[in-house]
Amino acid sequence: MTDVSDTGVAPPEASSKEEVTLTKVSLDETVVNNRRGGEIRVLLSPNTVGTSTGFMGLLTIRPGEYVSEHYHPYSEEFLYVIRGTLVVRINGEQELTLDADEGMVIPKNVRHRVMNRSETEAFAVFHLCPLAPRPDLGHVDTEPYPGQAGGSEAGK
Repeated sequence: MTDVSDTGVAPPEASSKEEVTLTKVSLDETVVNNRRGGEIRVLLSPNTVGTSTGFMGLLTIRPGEYVSEHYHPYSEEFLYVIRGTLVVRINGEQELTLDADEGMVIPKNVRHRVMNRSETEAFAVFHLCPLAPRPDLGHVDTEPYPGQAGGSEAGK
């Protein structure tokens, strides 16, 4: 890790009159999205705090649930498991198990599906960056959502 003092880059001059706006967002204030499976809550985003480079949220997946396969054409996805165990299937074949306190980066344009095959609820923090040019371009679904015709089981 590089020591900041060794970078040769000085922090911007701060004026005692300049005030930085800090925004705190509670998970209770977020909207639950369970259309793609699991429970997805976007906590920090352009809409909630005015971010310009990415967004972050919490993923909750109960036993047997999954988030349907998709990919992000503009963004890398960082996934960190807080509690429980998740299985991430990459490009329909390779699988990686993430336990609590483990994380991974899913490169842009890589299909992925997140599953909970365990007996306990799993919680993970996700972060995507950079942002797509428009929100509707940031996520491409590659399988039906859970509960739709053709949707498959978590263990498959």
